[in-house]
Amino acid sequence: MPVNWCRSLVFIVSLVSTLTLAGEGKLIGTAGLNQIEGSGGGGIVPWATLAGYDSQEQISVNGFTTQVDIDDYRLNVLGLSASFYDRVEVSVAQHRFDLKTLGGDIKQNVYGLKYRLYGDVVYSTWPQVSVGIQHKELDDGSIATAVGAENSNSGTDFYLAATKVHLGAIAGFNAVWSITARATKANQLGLLGFGGANNDSYQIMTEASAGVLFSRHLAVGAEYRQKPDNLGLGEEDWFDVFVSYIPNKNLSFTLAWAELGSIAGAKGQQGLYLSLNGQLW
Repeated sequence: MPVNWCRSLVFIVSLVSTLTLAGEGKLIGTAGLNQIEGSGGGGIVPWATLAGYDSQEQISVNGFTTQVDIDDYRLNVLGLSASFYDRVEVSVAQHRFDLKTLGGDIKQNVYGLKYRLYGDVVYSTWPQVSVGIQHKELDDGSIATAVGAENSNSGTDFYLAATKVHLGAIAGFNAVWSITARATKANQLGLLGFGGANNDSYQIMTEASAGVLFSRHLAVGAEYRQKPDNLGLGEEDWFDVFVSYIPNKNLSFTLAWAELGSIAGAKGQQGLYLSLNGQLW
């Protein structure tokens, strides 16, 4: 798909935002971030929350940029998301995966859609529950083909997420947890294609986040993401610990230490995750 998706989304949202108030209807810190595939959530895991602070009468639009700089690779992400009336979220993200040791890069576009099925992350007794899809398209599948991917062009993930914020749950501080079940064939997010010699069927992977909001503006937590090993290259699960600073509803900064394991046979990949997230409307 052409890079014009950014321009198209901004144009569409500009039209609707002239008719509706910007998102401001939720408690600060409860909207989460935009994760690396563009959906609302943590850093590496989508949550049931929709990106932005919109209530049922509002629309919100988020822009974000993320960099994950590990030993042999660097992932740069740019994206936009729009949330409509606290019910539906659409998102777009572009990945550029720099091969620092080998040279060159891999580019991928991710298109997301999420629908809130039930609940409110703060006020309902049971967790908020959402269902989502992430469709991924590689600009050039030659590297995916070279490592043995069955599909080197595109693939789609499906997920079901449940998220809950507990007010004052830990020594008076707010706590948040989220668990996600993802059906996927993606190798390293899809950057190395989809499926392979070890497996070419959808597998259910578990993803989870947990954190504590030590104030309205500071959150600390950890995330885990299970990964399939379709290519037989020893793809490993991901883990990170993060700190998020949220000065206001329009801006947040996240710093994390990411343990990403083996990537394309290069073991022990670890390094810093940095993300800037802003609510534009």
